[in-house]
Amino acid sequence: MMTNNIFLKILSGEIPAKIVYEDDICVAFHDVNPQAPVHLLIIPRKVIRTHADIVPEDAPLLGHIHTVAAKLAKELGLNAGYRLVLNCDEQAGQTVPHLHFHLLGGRNMAWPPG
Repeated sequence: MMTNNIFLKILSGEIPAKIVYEDDICVAFHDVNPQAPVHLLIIPRKVIRTHADIVPEDAPLLGHIHTVAAKLAKELGLNAGYRLVLNCDEQAGQTVPHLHFHLLGGRNMAWPPG
């Protein structure tokens, strides 16, 4: 399951994606099924199945991803606000077994979600 998911195929270049940011730690790209006018996915290059699998050594990686998310939100003009979502496991809505964050914006968000 971990070696054959869509995010790993995007990271390897096997599947194309509309990438908006990449560095040696993470990649951000447009979601193919957007739920808002702006809907990016931000994924680490390191394979981490889900939030529950994070270890203390991942703290710098997670901080970097949050910094990238804030930078992208500014660049995309999400000055009125945005949502950063992380789903953990299937019951929470995680459909790809690779840690990823959804950056959503460009419309009013409802609460509670889901």
